[in-house]
Amino acid sequence: MDAFAKLDWSLVQTFLAVAERGSLSEAARLLGISQPTAGRQIARIEEQLDLTLFTRQARGLALTDTGTALLPHAHAMANNLRALSLAAAGRAEKLSGPVRITASVFTAHHHLPPILAQLRRDEPDISIDLVPSDQSENLLYREADIAVRMYRTEQLDIVTRHLGELEIGIFAARSYLDRVGRPATFKDFFELDLVGYDRSDLILRGLRKTGIEAQRDWFATRCDHHAVYWELIKAGCGAGFAQVCMGDRDPSVERLFPDTPIPGLPVWLAAHEAVRTTPRIRRVWDALAEGLQAHLS
Repeated sequence: MDAFAKLDWSLVQTFLAVAERGSLSEAARLLGISQPTAGRQIARIEEQLDLTLFTRQARGLALTDTGTALLPHAHAMANNLRALSLAAAGRAEKLSGPVRITASVFTAHHHLPPILAQLRRDEPDISIDLVPSDQSENLLYREADIAVRMYRTEQLDIVTRHLGELEIGIFAARSYLDRVGRPATFKDFFELDLVGYDRSDLILRGLRKTGIEAQRDWFATRCDHHAVYWELIKAGCGAGFAQVCMGDRDPSVERLFPDTPIPGLPVWLAAHEAVRTTPRIRRVWDALAEGLQAHLS
């Protein structure tokens, strides 16, 4: 029944309160209004509906058959509004549920743990699944909710945000440089033992963009796993490329040729547009963006 559809909610509240308490005075006390106000509101709702909802008795008011028939609909309206209010409050103040994040092994290992720890402190009802992977998880098939990527996805229906660039530098272990000597010029860099990638051509393409026709066999040690690659540099296998934010805070390595321009590594967030605005996913998205900004230029 649509009898209440066009009524002011305050009138329906009064109807429910009087039906529950059986008197105007008790209903007024419950609602925090005066008894005359409660009486006027009952008169108004009966007038608007052109129905008699209550009959007067010695001890108060009793529902008529019509009022009794309308009562479930009033309760339904109250329940719907209550659910709406709780949903709005929950989304604004108390976010909950799982969020699945995928990121490269290096990013997941070195950058995300403190960001996620802070998020867990701020939003304890959000649970996190972190998937360290150098493969591209398929956001279209919900293999992950949010991806931290070093490239912009071209898939349809994927929302992306470019956060900035990770500055890249040339680093070598101090122990290695103490043994072989420090190069005086960038040309001397290629006389060092070099650490490169195995099957990935990322470093080769980067050097070739600068006019250096680098070849795979220039690199004496090769590994595609970025976290292991960094450990090879730190251990003294030779000089290689690494994120400046990582190298600068590690006293065991030294940065070479800091004035030599090297293309940065772009950082993107990506999520399916259907879930991007889900409150918990939006909250994690914003936390990742804010936390990663500290490492970007």
